[in-house]
Amino acid sequence: MHGWDRLVVEGAVDWRLVTWGGVPIDARPFGETDLPCPCIPAIDNPTVTSAGDATWLGDDDVVFGIVINGEARAYPLQIMEVREMVNDTLGGRDLGIPYCSLCGAAQAYFTDDLPNDVARPILRTSGLLSRSNKVMFDLNTYSIFDTFTGRALTGPLAQLGLTLKQATVITTDWRSWRESFPDTSVLTEDLALGRNFDFRQTRDAEGPIFPIGDVDPRLPIQEEVVGVLAPSGAPIAFPRGPSLLALRSGTEVAAEGVTLIESAGGLRAVDVDGKEVSSHQAYWFAWSQFHPNTRVWSQ
Repeated sequence: MHGWDRLVVEGAVDWRLVTWGGVPIDARPFGETDLPCPCIPAIDNPTVTSAGDATWLGDDDVVFGIVINGEARAYPLQIMEVREMVNDTLGGRDLGIPYCSLCGAAQAYFTDDLPNDVARPILRTSGLLSRSNKVMFDLNTYSIFDTFTGRALTGPLAQLGLTLKQATVITTDWRSWRESFPDTSVLTEDLALGRNFDFRQTRDAEGPIFPIGDVDPRLPIQEEVVGVLAPSGAPIAFPRGPSLLALRSGTEVAAEGVTLIESAGGLRAVDVDGKEVSSHQAYWFAWSQFHPNTRVWSQ
């Protein structure tokens, strides 16, 4: 397949654990809008609307909420399951936002203000999977990035030792998000391409359908956790359900200098000074695959 020869190179990728997800690489130029595409088509510079105009979204629909420099935006699950990658600008910052339905995880990476005068990476979906997690790459250099850590694993950006910094992504419902951020923008309905997938209830409802590494037995494989890298660098997994119950009963949820707070119907992490620590939600199997030494919070 065109493009894969540039991806399958030496680097910090164990190619024995990489499989094909059944779709071609998305190698379209930045801003390409010609559809349909046999790939999973990323969105570049998405069109957005106000919360009041987003009448197509139901109150209980899942959205991934991001706030940068006071500007809030909602990325609906119905769109992210179809597109799996967004290159956006929010709050004056460039972002790459991958979503992997297999892992139940949306992350947000800053793709500007990079060292060594690195040009903005344009993130794309390769069609390949590593331990049932999407393999994303930079369209400019064909450098592969670890979707869970933001670390460049191959190519010129790996040679520079580049690791993208993360922003917080809150997984919540549309009503809670818009009530907390009434001035939020939201991606427009047409970006869903007329589709509405729900893989959790169909294709992979019983767990990963592609090979993964050793399974950590401390939690069920599809337990939803909020993953955080503490200021010390230690990875922590906070089970979402128990964490919300604890907070609503007045119990502190904290570990390694990180405290969870309820925010917009989801969970946000802060440090001892109340400063935000980047976090995102994922299935347990995925977080533990890429952070095998993670601590698991419990009461």
